[in-house]
Amino acid sequence: MPKIVDHDARREEIARIACEVVAAHGFEHATVARIAAAAGYTTGMIAHYYESKQQIILAGLRLMLKRIEDRLTHQRGHDGAGLLGVLSEALPLDERRFAECAFWMAFWGRVSADKEVRRLNAWVHREYLRVYARCFALHWPASTDWPKRVRDEALRSVVTFINGLTASVVTSPADWPPATQVAQLRLQLDMLRVRAETRTPRAAAQS
Repeated sequence: MPKIVDHDARREEIARIACEVVAAHGFEHATVARIAAAAGYTTGMIAHYYESKQQIILAGLRLMLKRIEDRLTHQRGHDGAGLLGVLSEALPLDERRFAECAFWMAFWGRVSADKEVRRLNAWVHREYLRVYARCFALHWPASTDWPKRVRDEALRSVVTFINGLTASVVTSPADWPPATQVAQLRLQLDMLRVRAETRTPRAAAQS
């Protein structure tokens, strides 16, 4: 009997390996031929699943977002400490997450030069905000009492902070051991909580 091929699984495998190739060699050098070689396929096989390198990278972006969302939304917590544990899942604390973050960095490096990449980056940013907003609602329930403007500011601040921390870790990993990354995230959340609570009318009226 002919071997049954799981085409969805193969598409995901190609996207995953493309992310690894981009992380290791950069966006420009992550050619279809190099991705095919790393996957153990011919370029013709790759073309059967993806029409272009751009499509492969888009699939890689979606795969990375799914991985991050799965990690963030399957953690459990109750308050600010719980949110810290959840959001720490987005940090490059181990080899696998470091590779994911290196992929993002390589992708971001193309944003200023490529209109299509800018469009994809805007989509990625919106997806990040959606996932992080869900984390806020689940693991920082006090934030639901904040004015929407204050909550949105805190959300965007967290996304910006984690992006910046990610860039720092990828470029200077020796300076950012896991404990330091988590400590800095804890400090950021503590400061945001205090600022948000002082700007919430009910909290101000009780003080």
